[in-house]
Amino acid sequence: MLTADIPTRAQLVERAAELAPLLKKNAAQAEKDRRLQDETIEALADAGLFKLRVPKRYGGYEADTRTLVDVAAELGRADGAAAWTTAVYWIPTWMTCLFPDSVQDEVFATPDVRICGTLSPSALAVPAPGGITVNGKWGFVSGARHSHWQEIIAVLQAPDGPPQPVMALVPIGDLHLVDDWDTSGLRGTGSISTVAQDLFVPQERVLPLGAILQGQYASELNAATPIYRTPLLPVASASSVGTALGLARAAKDVFFERLPGRTITYTSYAQQAEAPLTHLQVAEATLKVDQAEFHAHRLTSLVDGKGESGEQWTLEERARARADMGAVCRLAKEAVDLLASASGGSSIYQDVPIQRVVRDIQAVNLHALMNPNTNAELYGRVLCGQEPNTLYI
Repeated sequence: MLTADIPTRAQLVERAAELAPLLKKNAAQAEKDRRLQDETIEALADAGLFKLRVPKRYGGYEADTRTLVDVAAELGRADGAAAWTTAVYWIPTWMTCLFPDSVQDEVFATPDVRICGTLSPSALAVPAPGGITVNGKWGFVSGARHSHWQEIIAVLQAPDGPPQPVMALVPIGDLHLVDDWDTSGLRGTGSISTVAQDLFVPQERVLPLGAILQGQYASELNAATPIYRTPLLPVASASSVGTALGLARAAKDVFFERLPGRTITYTSYAQQAEAPLTHLQVAEATLKVDQAEFHAHRLTSLVDGKGESGEQWTLEERARARADMGAVCRLAKEAVDLLASASGGSSIYQDVPIQRVVRDIQAVNLHALMNPNTNAELYGRVLCGQEPNTLYI
């Protein structure tokens, strides 16, 4: 069993902050390359940021979700793509910890292992001797090119029962990588598609997704650990929102860096900072960032508190977790849009970072799981006594 000195939350946030110069330097090139540079990945690994959800017995940190939010937010202030990719790795890494311990031994044998993944059941599987055979394609697989493994979802078509979704782990080398990521936002995440063709997956690396969504996990060694006994969707929600919060803070940083000396063209204001309109815009944007932080931390308090206590989750709490995630995304985008609109025509140049922040936060808000409207509707349904219209809760 490996042991590791476990850094504190503050130390991990400081490590993320120390990466800011490198991430800012590489951000524009990552957009052109449509993937993070190897240098960026190595720096994130050297900082230990891929270990946050790895069990301590493999040298991991077993960090809580409040730490995930604060670290991702700090990364997001420098580069949304680096923050998003890091956060996406955290979720399948956590999901790997639900598999039998022998599977974890295999996966975590790779130092600083990176596991990409998806929650979309866009592939089909059939039983095979000793496992299943999978065919299909998954899109939006962030960080796939730098991954060692992928967590996949497929619909298993058994001859003696109804189809059921399953979750599985496969080496990334067993998949075909499709270079189809050419987008307006989060370009540096390299969220390409992956394809399985007659791929055999051993049975021990396959779990019923329905059982996972109900909190029925296969790991014995992780069963009593607080961070591994919480439901998948609240965990995924809390793992994701730090990037949105970080992008809102990035917009503030960039705006105030450019404010000194700026005028408002075709007005009598010698300084933009003197204009009441600017005062109203920055005040409203800052309050929205504060509100986004509130929802992010309320979400992590719920997830981490429930994990520590071991209490059962209510349906309303599960729906509120997704609603808080959506609120962070909406408020962060509103803050970014306000600051971008106050940044003037010169801000549309490629060398002014706020234009990238605008595109990245829009991409976050369009993500199917993070979409504010979808999450607010789900929360409202449950508050009104209706059944949720999704299994992803």
